This record gives sequence, C-alpha cells and structure tokens, in this order.
Amino acid sequence: MPLAIANRYARALVDVVLDPSSGVEPAQAVSQLRALEDVLSASSDLPAVLLSPAVPPARKRAVVSRLAAQLGVSTLVQNFLFVVIDRRRIAMLKDIRQAFETLLDERVGVVRADVSSARELASAQREKIRQQLARATGKQVRCEFAVDGDLVGGVVVRVGSTIYDGSVRGQLEALRQRLVR
Repeated sequence: MPLAIANRYARALVDVVLDPSSGVEPAQAVSQLRALEDVLSASSDLPAVLLSPAVPPARKRAVVSRLAAQLGVSTLVQNFLFVVIDRRRIAMLKDIRQAFETLLDERVGVVRADVSSARELASAQREKIRQQLARATGKQVRCEFAVDGDLVGGVVVRVGSTIYDGSVRGQLEALRQRLVR
C-alpha cells in the first residue's frame, strides 16, 4: 500500500513538473527533492519534528519553508512538500522521490541501466557503455555504475528485467553449463 500511495503523489508531481507553464525543469525538481531528503537524513531532530503529530502543520510548514529557502527549492516543489506534510506523508518522501524519478524517466523516454563492473570504469568507458545501451534500447539511457568485487572481469548490465552479462564469471558459468550437458 505505501508504494501505491508514493506512486500517486509522484504521478501528481510529474504531471505538474512536466506542464510547460510550471517553470521548473524536471532535473531541477529531482535535485531539490534529493537535497531535502539528504538534509532530513543527516538530521536527527528534523524528521522527529516533521513526523510528530504534536507539532501543528503550520509549524511544520514554517520549518520546511525556511529549509527550502536555504536550499533554493522552487515554489512548486515547496508547495508539493506542504501537501505531503498536510497529508502526513513526509515519512514517505524517499519513496515518493524514487517513484517520481522512475515515472519522470518513463514519460521523457529515458531508461535506467544498472552497470556492475569488477573495477571502477573510466569516464570514456562509461560513456561508451551508455552509447551502446542507447543503440540497443533505442532510448536515452541513464546509467548507475557500481563496482562488484565478485566479478572477475567484464560488466553486467541490467536494463529493466533484461540482464546483459558480459562478465568473466558469466562466461565461465555458461561454459560450465555447456560442459555439464
């Protein structure tokens, strides 16, 4: 149920942000939500204040308003946060932000790819992988790179439910299965 609620809020924010008259770039909205999320996770007192039913919503709005001013958060995102606070959903901010990014990517034709490699990749290698994935999918690709110590070499890429295994470990496993047959 929480995921469905987060998706509902995220869908509403995507609709507003993608409206040409919104005045907020989608990437800007994402970075503003992430900045606020980072501040909330770094503080021990702030989440307690925003989650407490003893603190009136007007007080919570004032706290978020001051924080938004310090972070340079747009009025649109700030108003969205006010709605989240008024509906007592601030605890779901991370889920809402993640759903927002996913829905936003879907709407603008971007796919996400999780790329795992045995070692850190150089920027030229990252760009080449991104270009090859863009050719393979026919869409813009946003890559998340990670290092996986279990890989001997090569890369493993996950795009949606499709996995491209170009790792030495994957090739050894395929060879083992062929030998067993």
